Amino acid sequence: MLKEQLEFVPDRDREVFAAVPSAAAVFALRGRDRDAEPYVSKTANLRRRLERLLGSALEPGRRLNLRDRVSQIEYSSTGSEFESAFLLYRLLRATFPETYGQRLRLRFAPLIKLHIDNQYPRVSVTTRLGRRNGRNLYYGPFPSRAAAERYANDSLDLFKMRRCLEDLRPDPQFPGCVYSEMKMCLAPCFQGCTDSEYLAEVARVEAYLETGGESLLREISERRAAASSKLEFERAAGFHAQLEKVRSIRSQRPEIVRRIDQMCAVIVQASSYPESVNLFRIEAGSIADPLTFPIRAQEHSKSQSMEARLGAALAGIPPAGSKSALETMEHLALVARWYYRGHRAGQLFFADSRGALPFRRIVRGIASVYRGEKFETGPGESEGTPPLPDRAS
Repeated sequence: MLKEQLEFVPDRDREVFAAVPSAAAVFALRGRDRDAEPYVSKTANLRRRLERLLGSALEPGRRLNLRDRVSQIEYSSTGSEFESAFLLYRLLRATFPETYGQRLRLRFAPLIKLHIDNQYPRVSVTTRLGRRNGRNLYYGPFPSRAAAERYANDSLDLFKMRRCLEDLRPDPQFPGCVYSEMKMCLAPCFQGCTDSEYLAEVARVEAYLETGGESLLREISERRAAASSKLEFERAAGFHAQLEKVRSIRSQRPEIVRRIDQMCAVIVQASSYPESVNLFRIEAGSIADPLTFPIRAQEHSKSQSMEARLGAALAGIPPAGSKSALETMEHLALVARWYYRGHRAGQLFFADSRGALPFRRIVRGIASVYRGEKFETGPGESEGTPPLPDRAS
């Protein structure tokens, strides 16, 4: 997993330190006893970190020194904090399968769960994905549970789906709840609606969550247009107020929030290789191994445009493979940790509803990342960025 290996001999430590780069890396220090636990970490400056851990201790102190215990150094240079975090996660998961979670301190990202498996579906907020072959749907990741709950509650105000947590056994004698009293729920609990009517409302909620509110905006806009055509201006004004409310709630939804099993995206990051960037493809919430994409075309592909080369490169990325629910949750946690930083390096691009990636925008994003630009939390797109040259000069 780590690309470079060096033997460490204390008497020749200066040669070893000179052989490693003064750059970001993920590394492992292994002792002569192969059964002993290695020291695994990431750093922004590998040479300085090794000098601190393996250099001569001038005086006894509390600083960790492994000089007399380490016999081998393994490392891989990284071009970005995101790459370092992903590589460290993979290395710790392989090295410490029982304890890597505590070492990484990963916080699973909050998700909105649509309980389709339930006879009377409902919505909840969770940090756990269910079994892969289940029918339940998950939308996220959100920056916090509070943000997910606020978006879920405000969105449900637009519909009449139940909010109770119990598995319902409809009974006409049941008194109902405050939501049924306020006409904010179809009240399947006391058979206030038919099963088909309730499932139709659930389908509207599902469409709303999958389109980020667009389905409901279209629905209300059509009603407003119909009311206006009939000169029912008061009804049209009511529909206009509903549109404003939907737009306000829709603005709470971060761009990254998607249906997890349909999430398709590309993250562009800086690379440790010169004249290159790294591309991380995300499929169904899982991150594939990074692809190093050269800015300049190779000799045999100079006639290709940057977009054509990019499309061919992305098509050649092996899929992340079928991941367990736990591993997908971990990958989502890594993506959310990077995305929700106040300032983040790199850019994120999503495929459209047909699964097509925006290659022209990605090319502009590659230019921005290559120049080392950082971005505020929000959409990872800089419309004013000119594309890089398509051909090598």
